[in-house]
Amino acid sequence: MAKVALLLIGVSLLGGCIVAAEGSPQSFVVEIFADGKVTSIEVAPNSTVGEALHQAKITLGPLDRVEPTLSSFINEPTSIRVIRVREEFEVERVILPFEQKVVQTDSLPEQITLLAQKGQNGEAEVTYRILFEDGVEVSRTMVNEPAILKEPVAEIVMVGVQKPFMAYELPGRIAFLLGGNAWLMEGNTANRVLVVSSGDLDGRVFRLSRDGQWLLFTRRENEEGLINSLWAAHLVDLDKPIKIVNLKVANIVHFADLISLSSASRVFFSTVEPRTTAPGWQANNNLISLDFSPNGWVSKWKTIVETNSGGVYGWWGTNFALEPRSERIAFARPDGVGLLNEEGGFDVLLNLIPYQTGADWAWAPSIAWSPDGQFLYTVDHVAEGEGVNPEESKAFAITALSLASRIPIHLVQKVGMFASPVPSPLMASEQGGQFRIAYLQAIQPEQSDVSRYRLMVMDQDGSDTRALFPNEGGAGLEPQMICWSPAPMSDTGLYAIAVIHQGNLYLVDVPQQGGEEGQIRQISGDGLVSRVVWSLSE
Repeated sequence: MAKVALLLIGVSLLGGCIVAAEGSPQSFVVEIFADGKVTSIEVAPNSTVGEALHQAKITLGPLDRVEPTLSSFINEPTSIRVIRVREEFEVERVILPFEQKVVQTDSLPEQITLLAQKGQNGEAEVTYRILFEDGVEVSRTMVNEPAILKEPVAEIVMVGVQKPFMAYELPGRIAFLLGGNAWLMEGNTANRVLVVSSGDLDGRVFRLSRDGQWLLFTRRENEEGLINSLWAAHLVDLDKPIKIVNLKVANIVHFADLISLSSASRVFFSTVEPRTTAPGWQANNNLISLDFSPNGWVSKWKTIVETNSGGVYGWWGTNFALEPRSERIAFARPDGVGLLNEEGGFDVLLNLIPYQTGADWAWAPSIAWSPDGQFLYTVDHVAEGEGVNPEESKAFAITALSLASRIPIHLVQKVGMFASPVPSPLMASEQGGQFRIAYLQAIQPEQSDVSRYRLMVMDQDGSDTRALFPNEGGAGLEPQMICWSPAPMSDTGLYAIAVIHQGNLYLVDVPQQGGEEGQIRQISGDGLVSRVVWSLSE
């Protein structure tokens, strides 16, 4: 009887434990709280929480938590809590606010302000990892850096300051792109007219017609599937509001130019298809024309060259050049330079070794006509010799293509890929019509893709080569398209070249053969000029 009484007392003291005859427990009662219900089981001493869950046939997800932990031993009546954990990923679009910049400019009168560029908010995607415990959100964590969908565009407000530079008389008209707006100078450099003040010109196309009556330009577009749009400003009467014509053309990256007809004007252009992957487009390598008039009438398109693959690296695109005195059209693409034939085909005069950039851009040379229409001037990619992959060669040469002999002539070696030779107008001389060639010389020809350049000039046969600007040791020029004055400057009687240096416009005299150096005139000082063109003002 004493043993029975002792056993009853032990059971009473141990509660949920079952005790063996010798006094050691045989199992413990465990309550498991999971999925909104309670499950009771009995487990042997020194069982783990994980074994108890297995015995109760309760499975865990990869993120689920258990209190106590799975490796904890059970040596007394225990409560186990299973916390169901799940994760979700949420992509949120956030606004990137634009900043405002105030820039001083000498193109406006003192204290006059102009909204040079409209500010636009950017947009980014942020991915969050959200954790839920038993259906309740407990944490939200950013799992990556914001992915920029659209960069914010700063708002630029220009404030006029006193002009610090002398005024110089000008032949013809100079149009320049400053802070997203188009300006025109005529008569002298102090006489500046704001042509387009929308602040959204992207500079991909910025051309004056040969007679100076039209400015052709592209504007950024924010609609999905549009890169830009093509417009023309009529510059006949600058004392009246300037008429701007929407040419209803979109996605122009490489080429657009115009000529004047008797009753209208004609635009030639090539288009691309926008892409989300680099470089942002797939070139059509086509050539199309349309006619338009100052009253806004625009004709239907006429296809000159159908959409085509464009040869090697044709995804980048083909450039074209109109011969000013005829209907001939030259082309330049990564694998060749030549003329379009009457059927809209490509007649290659110079086969190029395609340059292997190893990046998401392709190299195609510039191309320009001589003023007499007998030569094309371009840049050839030259093989360096044995042991060097020709497509990786760093050698580039200014090349003249005679349309009569169809033989390319290398005029200057090791100039760099962005040499961009440009012939001058015909100049009076004892031998008749002569012209000179301006070009850019890479300061580091072996790294011409990132090198800065120096403005050079030479005779049309490659002789009498001179460095003009900037001076030796000075900061070089960024690659750009330079332009000649249509006539000599009145103060020196010399032709000049318009060039952009550190965002400012300079006019650099070209000395006569064997003559002394001329003037270098700084025209602007606000550091915002990005394009310049110079033409007649008939």
